[in-house]
Amino acid sequence: MDSFERARRQNGYNLIAGIDEAGRGALAGPVVAAAVILPVGCQIHGLKDSKQLTSKQRSLLVDEIHRVAISVGVGSLDNRQIERFNILQATLLAMAEAVEQLTPKPDYLLVDGSKMPKTNIPGQAIPKGDSLSLSIAAASVIAKTTRDRLMIEFHQTYPNYGFQQHKGYPTAQHRLAIAQFGASAIHRNTFKLLPD
Repeated sequence: MDSFERARRQNGYNLIAGIDEAGRGALAGPVVAAAVILPVGCQIHGLKDSKQLTSKQRSLLVDEIHRVAISVGVGSLDNRQIERFNILQATLLAMAEAVEQLTPKPDYLLVDGSKMPKTNIPGQAIPKGDSLSLSIAAASVIAKTTRDRLMIEFHQTYPNYGFQQHKGYPTAQHRLAIAQFGASAIHRNTFKLLPD
């Protein structure tokens, strides 16, 4: 899973950051992006796309990623910012914010998806990159775990919606709660919260 990283290093790039997001398809809560620079030859047992891992596996991997990574950055935009910019722009802004958090600064970016965030750093967008690149997979685990923990905290404030279970995604249980209680302060009102 490090073929993208190896190819870029052969072109003279040394500090390569993988970038991914979590929460793009949710009806509530923030979109969270993470950027991770891993050292050359890094091996993290069991690391893959966060969607293929259990929450317990992700929690263990988060600790390991923080232990071995050269740098980890996280950016997020809340539901009001998502409504202001739209979800694609909010995602790209969160990614740019995550890159800004990195020290040292990367010299190349590998981004999950088809669009690059606005930065002055060269890079490549890779569709399904979280299952193709080790750095992006690491970012995917950080982004998803960070966001899941935020949504579990939101459950304390808004206990009627089941955020601790579905994390704001459009499940039948979530939509039933919206129909019953209306939208909360963290719902994305520009999204289709209820089916017609």
